[in-house]
Amino acid sequence: MLPDNRLCKDECLGILCFIVRKWGKLQGVEIGIKPMIQHSFTWWFLFPSRQNAVSDNGLIQLNAVQAARKLLSSDRNPPIDDLIKSGILPILVKCLERDDNPSLQFEAAWALTNIASGTSQQTQAVVKSNAVPLFLRLLHSPHQNVCEQAVWALGNIIGDGPQCRDYVISLGVVKPLLSFINPSIPITFLRNVTWVIVNLCRNKDPPPPMETVQEILPALCVLIYHTDINILVDTVWALSYLTDGGNEQIQMVIDSGVVPFLVPLLSHQEVKVQTAALRAVGNIVTGTDEQTQVVLNCDVLSHFPNLLTHPKEKINKEAVWFLSNITAGNQQQVQAVIDAGLLPMIIHQLAKGDFGTQKEAAWAISNLTISGRKEQTPRGTRSRSIHCHRLPCVCFTCPQGLEKIENLQQHENEDIYKLAFEIIDQYFSGDDVSSPAPLRPLACRTPLEPSPVLPVACWA
Repeated sequence: MLPDNRLCKDECLGILCFIVRKWGKLQGVEIGIKPMIQHSFTWWFLFPSRQNAVSDNGLIQLNAVQAARKLLSSDRNPPIDDLIKSGILPILVKCLERDDNPSLQFEAAWALTNIASGTSQQTQAVVKSNAVPLFLRLLHSPHQNVCEQAVWALGNIIGDGPQCRDYVISLGVVKPLLSFINPSIPITFLRNVTWVIVNLCRNKDPPPPMETVQEILPALCVLIYHTDINILVDTVWALSYLTDGGNEQIQMVIDSGVVPFLVPLLSHQEVKVQTAALRAVGNIVTGTDEQTQVVLNCDVLSHFPNLLTHPKEKINKEAVWFLSNITAGNQQQVQAVIDAGLLPMIIHQLAKGDFGTQKEAAWAISNLTISGRKEQTPRGTRSRSIHCHRLPCVCFTCPQGLEKIENLQQHENEDIYKLAFEIIDQYFSGDDVSSPAPLRPLACRTPLEPSPVLPVACWA
C-alpha cells in the first residue's frame, strides 16, 4: 500500500491539469487538457494494477483489484473502456472463483458490477467473459456481502435487455434469488433483491417466460405488504410490467390474488407508490371486460376523485387513461363510471387539463359515446364545458379522432350528432387531416420507473 504522504490519483490529476493550463495561458492558448491527461493517467494507473492483480501475494492482489474498483467507483465518467482494453476483465472474473479470499471476491464483484452498469456493449463484455455463472455461484456464498454484490451485478446484467434477462434465467437465477426474501435479510439487501425482480419482469418483446412469472408472483404477493417504500414501489412496478405483457399475463396476476391489495395503494400517501399502482391497475383494464371487472369489483373507482384532482399532472393523465379503458368496456362498466360521479371530472380535464390529459379525456368521452347506451351518453356530451375550441388539436393527435367525430354525426341521439356536426363544420370543413400511429395503451415512461442498471457508489 502507498504511504500516507503519497498523492492520490485525483490530486495528481489536479496538479497536472493546473501546470498544463498555466503553461497554456503563458503561450496565449486555452487548452482543454483534462481528458487527455485523464486518459494517459488511467493507462499509467492500470498497467501496474493489471500486473499486481495476478500476483501470488494475496495482499498485493487484493490492493490491485481494490484500486481498479475505486477507479470505477470514484470518477464521474469511469474509464470502463480503458479498463476493458487493459485486459483486466478476465482477471477480475477469475477472482470470483477465490472462495479462500472473500474480500477479493467482493472487490472483483463490485468492479464487475460497475462495468456492467455502463453501456450495453460494456455489459456484454462482462457476459462474454463468462462472469454470469460465477455470479450465480456466489449467490450461495456464506458471506452476505459477497451474495449481495453478486445480486447487484446480476441485476445490472438482467437490466440490459430481454436477451440477457433470458440468458440469466436459463442458468437458474430465480430460485436462489427468491430465497433471499426472508425476515432475517437486511433491508438494503432486500431492496436490491426486489430491484432485480423488477428487471426480471421488465421488457415485453419478448416477455419473461411464463414459468418465471409463475415463480415470481408469489414473492410479489409477499413483498406488497412490506412497509419499506423502496421495496413497495419496486414491487408494484414489477406487477405493472407483468400486466403490460398481454391478457395471459394479466390473468396470471389476477389469479395470484394480488389485485385486492394493489387497488388500495391508489390512495397511498407516497406519490411514487400511487404512480406505480395506477399504472398496474391501468394495464389490467386494457384486458378483457372480465379482467376489467375484477378491478372494478375492488371498489377502484372510489379512489378516482382524488386522483383526478391530484396536483401532479402525470397522475391526472394516467387516471383519465384508466377511465378511458373503463368507458371502452361494456355498458355496465360505463354506468359504473357515471354512478361514481366521474364523468364531470373527465369533462373538466378535457377543458382544463394539460395537452396529454386532454387527449386521454377525449378518448374517454369518445369511448363512452360508442360503448354507452342512448340514455348514458347525453349526460357527458350535453355539457358545453367541453370546450370545442380545444378539440381540433386533440383530433390531430388521437388515433382516428376526426373519424370518430365524423361517425358521431350518424348517432341516434340528437344532441350528440348536432355537436359532432358543429365541430366538423367549424374546424375541419375542407381540411385533409391525417393522424399518427395509434398509441394505446400508454407506453411506459422511464423517468417514473426504477432504473434497469445501477452503478455502485464508492463506499467509505
